[in-house]
Amino acid sequence: MSLTVRILIALVAGLVCGIAIAEWGGAWDAAIVGVAQPIGKAWLGGLQMPLIPLIFALLVTGIAQAATTARNNGLAGRAIGLFAILLVGAASVAALTGPLLLTLWPVPEGAVGALVGAGPVTGVPDVRPSAEWLLGFIPVNPLKSAADGQVVAIVLFALIFGFAVTRIAADRRAQLTGFFQALADALLVVVNWVLWLAPAGVFALALVAGARSGLATAGALLHYIAFIVALCLLVTLLVYPLAVLLGRIGPGRFARAVFPAQAIAFSTQSSIASLPAMIQASDGPLAVRETSRSIVLPLAISLFRITSPPANLGVALYVAAMNGVDLGATQLILGVLVAAIVSLAAVGLPSQITFFTTTGPICLAMGVPVEALPLLLAVETVPDIFRTVGNVTADMGVARILDQRDATTR
Repeated sequence: MSLTVRILIALVAGLVCGIAIAEWGGAWDAAIVGVAQPIGKAWLGGLQMPLIPLIFALLVTGIAQAATTARNNGLAGRAIGLFAILLVGAASVAALTGPLLLTLWPVPEGAVGALVGAGPVTGVPDVRPSAEWLLGFIPVNPLKSAADGQVVAIVLFALIFGFAVTRIAADRRAQLTGFFQALADALLVVVNWVLWLAPAGVFALALVAGARSGLATAGALLHYIAFIVALCLLVTLLVYPLAVLLGRIGPGRFARAVFPAQAIAFSTQSSIASLPAMIQASDGPLAVRETSRSIVLPLAISLFRITSPPANLGVALYVAAMNGVDLGATQLILGVLVAAIVSLAAVGLPSQITFFTTTGPICLAMGVPVEALPLLLAVETVPDIFRTVGNVTADMGVARILDQRDATTR
């Protein structure tokens, strides 16, 4: 039985037990919750423990490798540049439409404050633009920034450090990236150990949530799935006009070309499994030259996941809404930037680890509680289907766009 299935079973069992305790527990209610809550919080703390150093190590190695690739190949460099623009753009779509969608279709009544260990929050820390606020982004002491959970400062330092690594001698660059890759590998082992205990942790957290909020928690989870799926579908649909306008291809032709790969992505939740169909579409109806396709598609599968920033930012927006957190424009801008950058840190990681390494920093940067993330992980299977479909669609779209641009400049 896969870890995802075990976590989902633990979530359902915890919610059912929690609701039953709330209805019929009587005097035992407080005692059972008092035992379960520390267990859930201890597991969540273990999950947060390696998050900051893992993000730093993954960003340094990812940026160093991407910059080296871009420097060695002109088309690859243009591809990475387009990836960066589209990732920021996709996150911006979520920042603009997510709050509007939650206003028109709010979190179910009774779910606000339902998160484990988090009561209703009326606001976030004051981050209004000012000289002191801007200086807070400068990691004067990176270790202190890491200890204080200042994610934006750590991400900025990782960006600067990663690009600096590309400027040193090749042998030393290899040693340094090798060290950070080894550090990331070791931290991933720690994360896997913690995730092995995920069913117990999720069961405890779900039991407390069910006991406190009853069916409102289950309703919020279903509402959450629909919200994230809606954001993924919106970003996927926006790929079509981009491909038509910039790739100079008819909308019907593009839709027919990407459909087989989308069907495989929907059924497998894997971009790599969809690669043969993507190659076939590129060689056929998309008419992408082999010289472009052989560079862009592998690079896109490795680095470019267009639905990750909007979906991950959507997670933070939803958790904020559940906790009554009022987000301003500054928090949304921070969320967009961090979401776009940390999507690079998720390359090649299992979905359970990817969820925490991408959503955790966004929540921390925006001042949003992270206690709900384990419960949302348990139902991530459905949104992940639509994430993958969107990613595959965008990969073929950028292949067509870059091929047409490259052909025009020659």
